[in-house]
Amino acid sequence: MATTNNVGAAPVVVAGSRRDGTALRPDVNGSRRERLTALAFIAPALLGFTVFYFWPTLRGLWFSLTEYDVFNRPEFVGLANYRAVLADATFWNAMRVTLQYVLINIGTQTVLALLLAVLLHRLTRSTLVRSVIVLPYLVSNVVVALVFYWMLDAQIGITNQVLGWVGFDPVAFFGDQAWAIPTIALVNTWRHLGYTALLLFAGMLMIPGDVYEAGRVDGASEWQMFWRITLPLLRPILALVLVITVIGSFQAFDTVAVTTSGGPGDATRVIQYYIFDLAFQRYQFGYASAVSVVLFAILAVVAFFQLRLMRANESDVA
Repeated sequence: MATTNNVGAAPVVVAGSRRDGTALRPDVNGSRRERLTALAFIAPALLGFTVFYFWPTLRGLWFSLTEYDVFNRPEFVGLANYRAVLADATFWNAMRVTLQYVLINIGTQTVLALLLAVLLHRLTRSTLVRSVIVLPYLVSNVVVALVFYWMLDAQIGITNQVLGWVGFDPVAFFGDQAWAIPTIALVNTWRHLGYTALLLFAGMLMIPGDVYEAGRVDGASEWQMFWRITLPLLRPILALVLVITVIGSFQAFDTVAVTTSGGPGDATRVIQYYIFDLAFQRYQFGYASAVSVVLFAILAVVAFFQLRLMRANESDVA
């Protein structure tokens, strides 16, 4: 309300009141309309998340506690599936193969993407160049796998023909146990390299240019500025990119399914292909769900420690 010091003096307006002294009322209708508008915008995404992610996750958790083969009703077995996972030699082999794939894929992809991002940041910021770099990521993984499968074929592949011209013996890139996983990892590195580089490049754009100017004034070389300026200030973005790429690498499936189907032997039977094999070829949906839950728990722990060790929630950019 409004108060006056004496008769005839101008009213003093108090917060929450109009100039004539009457109290302000909150615009309840306006706030309600804003909430309804916001809900209308997020409703499609929320519906999609609920139908395609949240509900299937709950169903998967339930199936992981059952013996279920589609043809019969789920039979509750408690933690029996999880005990079976711990004693499953094929599961542990799949995890070993997946870890080998992740180390090769993430190691090469991160180093090359960081190098490419630095070149984009320091030499050119052309939109055309960025568009060309990201083109492989826009191609379907199945198409990429098929193209490389034909190129690297031991009999008719152009890669082995070139190797033959220079005096090397043909290499069964997808048919040799020693070559299969590195080949698949490098194929996927090629496909995702541009996208990862653009994420890192976007992080570099947030680093103030004054920092680099100060480094030049102090006589720092490009190499010194990379190690002492770019990498420390890029740390939060690099941590986020590593979490995304590591989780994506653990979910590798389509390249394996198109090229090797888990072979030769079990040399490329990554964990996602093992889950697919259990569920859709052996119809062991309960056990496949348990393996999926174990994988989810492993990825959650890995992501947590990645973010903590790299201090992703802290930024050195002032």
